[in-house]
Amino acid sequence: METHTRSPRDLFEGKEHYEIPAFQRPYVWSEEEQWAPLWDDVRRVAESVVAAKVSDPESDPEIQHFMGAVVYESKRPIAGDVTRHEVIDGQQRMTTIQILLDAVHEVIQRRNHEEQSEALQELIINTGTRFKGKKERFKLWPSQADRKAFEYAMDAVDETEIEHRIVDAHKFFGKEADDWISGAADDDGLVPPGDEAQRVEALSSTLQYRLVLVAIDLTGHDDAQLIFETLNDRGTPLLKADLIKNWIFRKGEKIKADVSRWADDLWAEFDGEWWRTEVRQGRLTRSRIDIFLHYWLTMRRQDEIKADQVFRIFTEYADPYMRTVEDAERLLKELRRDADTFHDFSALEPNTPEGQFYWRVIERLDMATTTPVFLWMLSVNHKIPSEQRRIALEALESWAIRRMLLRLTSKDVNKFVIVILKMLDSSEKHVVGDSLIEFLRSQTAETRKWPTASEMKENLPQQRVYGYIRQDRLRVIFSAVERHLRTKNSRYEAVSLPEKLEIEHLMPQGWRTLWDTEPKLNLEKAHERERLVNSLGNLTLVTKSLNGSLSNRPWTDKEALGLKEGGEPGLGKHSLLESYSLLILNKEILTNHPLEWTEGDIKARSISLIESICEVWTRPEELLS
Repeated sequence: METHTRSPRDLFEGKEHYEIPAFQRPYVWSEEEQWAPLWDDVRRVAESVVAAKVSDPESDPEIQHFMGAVVYESKRPIAGDVTRHEVIDGQQRMTTIQILLDAVHEVIQRRNHEEQSEALQELIINTGTRFKGKKERFKLWPSQADRKAFEYAMDAVDETEIEHRIVDAHKFFGKEADDWISGAADDDGLVPPGDEAQRVEALSSTLQYRLVLVAIDLTGHDDAQLIFETLNDRGTPLLKADLIKNWIFRKGEKIKADVSRWADDLWAEFDGEWWRTEVRQGRLTRSRIDIFLHYWLTMRRQDEIKADQVFRIFTEYADPYMRTVEDAERLLKELRRDADTFHDFSALEPNTPEGQFYWRVIERLDMATTTPVFLWMLSVNHKIPSEQRRIALEALESWAIRRMLLRLTSKDVNKFVIVILKMLDSSEKHVVGDSLIEFLRSQTAETRKWPTASEMKENLPQQRVYGYIRQDRLRVIFSAVERHLRTKNSRYEAVSLPEKLEIEHLMPQGWRTLWDTEPKLNLEKAHERERLVNSLGNLTLVTKSLNGSLSNRPWTDKEALGLKEGGEPGLGKHSLLESYSLLILNKEILTNHPLEWTEGDIKARSISLIESICEVWTRPEELLS
């Protein structure tokens, strides 16, 4: 077994061909989790190269980005053939590198930078007529499930568009590279350094030489699989928190601190089961203590931090405080207080502004990236007035909910969180909520804007939400609207809604069975009905048992005459809802629509629901309209 550090130039130069076994899992990397962070790192390195070259054209800065490890087994070379390698581990990484190289190559070639274009092409394609039309023409051949999409993305010979993650990745990297090379400003108005030629040269150099992998070649071993299992052995690795703990206590001993007391009073709880339990966040599984330290550092540093950088960034941040006992203990006590706040997130009452934000935004919307802002708001170290905290959290929740309903992109949230933290930290504590409102209202970038009520009314009624927005998120919306409707009239009881209410289609998804009355809908009208059936105005909440009974049955008893399926024979949806549902959401429908439920009714209810949604999740100036 040989282990070396390798750049893409080292791995792919010459007649090389890496093949991912057909049985390996398909390509699963995504924009939010991997592509965007990788591009940010590539851009960071390239911009550092540009800056160094602008300062000294003869310089060759020693800046690289480590991309992890790949494991492969090289086959015996055959004269006239490519050098073949079987990829054992790191297939997601290798595939992404090839997609990135090809996407950037296309951009550079289109912009007529021939020298750099040729240099990148050498790392993508094995030239030669003997490889033309064969898989060996590619430097990498993916697993079975990805091959068609990979060929389409890399060759683009088929004019029929393919929907696939690999194709999406290629488009993403192509657009980002084109924007950066052309000198387009980002969402913060920052323009990349240098001129186009300098940027192209720096990007080409970065992709060829400055991305570094640990390449493990298992060639020569009798049992490569055994070695692979050993490399991936499930031991008990050190957490980032363990490394940080050791560093803190070593520093404490140097400054003559009472480290025994630190261990008992400030750190002992971190070694407990709750903190060390691993929980899933997206595709990553990490211990709670490592997650907290990541969020805490993000909040304190007001900067993006990669999960694998937590230990290094912590030591850089904390080192100035670890020079006297007084400063060190102040920092550790602040850390401990924020940890206690983080620990108690799940105990927050759902009917409080803090609890609503946590359970709706962080949990249901899976926007854990907002946690540093949430922690900043609740931190006892910051002493934010409760009313200003309420104003701030309700504004940020409104921003998140409205964007979710319109299915606006979330790719920039991590960067936006950093900008918000900097804004909050520069604001006076007694107006921090008001400041956040004005800040959110001022955003105009598509990735950051706070949708207005008019934008909600214009765009949301036409959108399919069922099947595109998770049902638990739709439950959050309809449950909140139900509670809001009850507060508008004091005659209604204040009741707690059951946890397991389900989303129901008023006009059923299977409308063709009993709802397509004469004359039958033509193709165009049927397509419009399909869209409306899954739109906001056609959805409501019911119990699981009632949901099963409603099924595809018609609206009125007259139409249901003779119907036996689903129990309650001969009763229409209207009668069943009237008999068993106590929700104001449903009472309003039943009162106003006793005889029929039509496409026009769906459209009108969408507008009515959107008005209620905008009253629940307000955007302050709308209160004046």
